[in-house]
Amino acid sequence: MEPFVEPAPGFVTLTPQSLSREAFAPFGDVIETAGRDHFSINDGYADRFHNLADVDLTEADGKPLLSIFRARPRPRPLQVDMMERHPMSSQAFIPLSDTPFLVLVAPAGEAPSPENLTLFCTNGCQGVNFARGVWHFPLLVEKVDQEFLVVDRGGPEQNCDLHYFADGVRGVIE
Repeated sequence: MEPFVEPAPGFVTLTPQSLSREAFAPFGDVIETAGRDHFSINDGYADRFHNLADVDLTEADGKPLLSIFRARPRPRPLQVDMMERHPMSSQAFIPLSDTPFLVLVAPAGEAPSPENLTLFCTNGCQGVNFARGVWHFPLLVEKVDQEFLVVDRGGPEQNCDLHYFADGVRGVIE
């Protein structure tokens, strides 16, 4: 067993917990089929898992956008010095491969601090839908490049706020 090392002042070490609908509820929706209601369609050749997330995109004449993001692994240990949020909409990330990824969030509202960050690890088959205004870090893939189907808001207004932590204050993902 390795000895406990106290983080440097201003640094908070972040340890991932398993992503579940209950634990993630304050931040948005977990998009997955496991344990979800569904019904048969197409003469029994398909199942529909209906309404898996509360997609919120139409503020100020917004329109839905579907995009594919390709994320690359970041070097470790990762020093988290910023978070972002979308004040006018939700934002959903659905993995296009069966590969776990990390999700770093903080509650909606006032600017986050490293002390109120929560780190989740998906099982590879789960996507996430960040609720409007929830602070989150950009995509965190671990070992290989990954692609995600992204559902978010398009429109003329700016819909991304960035918050940088004070100098010397960081969250650290090892």
